[in-house]
Amino acid sequence: MVLIGNITLTEFPLLLAPMEDVSDPPFRALCKENGADVVYTEFISSEGLIRDAAKSVQKLDIYEKERPVGIQIFGANLDSMLQSVDIVEKSKPDIIDINFGCPVKKVVCKGAGAGILKDIPLMVKLSAEMVKRSSLPITVKTRLGWDHDSIKIVEVAERLQDVGVAAISIHGRTRAQMYKGDADWKPIAAVKNNPRMYIPVFGNGDVNTPERAKEMRDDYGLDGAMIGRASIGNPWFFNQVKTFLKTGVHAAPPTMEERVTAARRHLQMSLDWKGEVLGVLETRRHYTNYFKGIPNFKEYRTRMVTANDSVDVFAAFDAVLEKWGDYQFA
Repeated sequence: MVLIGNITLTEFPLLLAPMEDVSDPPFRALCKENGADVVYTEFISSEGLIRDAAKSVQKLDIYEKERPVGIQIFGANLDSMLQSVDIVEKSKPDIIDINFGCPVKKVVCKGAGAGILKDIPLMVKLSAEMVKRSSLPITVKTRLGWDHDSIKIVEVAERLQDVGVAAISIHGRTRAQMYKGDADWKPIAAVKNNPRMYIPVFGNGDVNTPERAKEMRDDYGLDGAMIGRASIGNPWFFNQVKTFLKTGVHAAPPTMEERVTAARRHLQMSLDWKGEVLGVLETRRHYTNYFKGIPNFKEYRTRMVTANDSVDVFAAFDAVLEKWGDYQFA
């Protein structure tokens, strides 16, 4: 069993990573149904929250069926971060997660996200004060370091633990790498193998096959895997990983009918939550993976990702099922 504060999880839990414009309530619901043990919101700006910015506030929406669910916030100003804790707590999440890993320039240039990796004392202080502010478990998601020459993740993780952080998720790249090159899990294993560490250590980055998840568990000894890009348009990935970890056998791929049903539900939930315009726009990124591997599919994919009206997208789903309903996925 793995514990995050008072939250009990299964052995080697799978966590849905917080992803901007991806891990919204509709997608989290699908991932939860398909085996995700913990889901996280998109990252939310602390400055946006305290200014009551509509986009930031909407991201606080969580639902009972998602639990345990974490709300992730980012920022570099202590007062703003503490005020945001008070706001976040009103949504009653199970976990508050701090983003110390986002590599995007507009976040980093403000000293937030991975930008704080250049100021470890501030990183530790922010975490300590947030732990004091909340009765909820405070967790951290971060990267190995700012660049290759500044990787001190073993020391950083220990310091975060010592001020009360309840778990840490580590992406196996530096900020300088962005998402290029291969994720390096060896430094994450070094954190886990530090004899002073007792909080859960989750690995993130390049968990893109069930075999890779097994490697993270068996060869690197980590407590769980945080899964991001491999789940986009593929909420079944969590169950596929769990099946493989349990049996050593790959689960059968979802049928075309299951894929169309999931895509339909995803779009409908997005429409219900975000409205027509954003509901259509922000589900587009998932369709390529929902229907990945089908030959001569470009015409249908183009219809899905260029339609501005949900009626046209639903019609494209119908056309796919009519033409490709018997397609056998490898």
